[in-house]
Amino acid sequence: MAKICIDDAVMDNVEILAKLKLNGEAREKAKAELQKMLDYMNKLEAVDTTGVEPMLGIYPLKNVFREDVVVNGDDREAMLANAPKQKEGQYQVPKTVV
Repeated sequence: MAKICIDDAVMDNVEILAKLKLNGEAREKAKAELQKMLDYMNKLEAVDTTGVEPMLGIYPLKNVFREDVVVNGDDREAMLANAPKQKEGQYQVPKTVV
């Protein structure tokens, strides 16, 4: 694979996308750090990963969510039986905004 090099045109685009304005030493330092990251990615691409399954994390997790199933149904009368006030089949509460 061809080596990707961070040049001034790439840095201009990075500055625009990141909404940064770098100058002088800060720009050169950022350019060097980005180049280090790309070099490391090139090293990782060289690793043989045939037969290795992709993974999301290092721990063997499984989905622990259950299906959303209604078990108690709509028992409106029983719920409203404990309400201090009710109106038209709904809880009646005091007005909170004026």
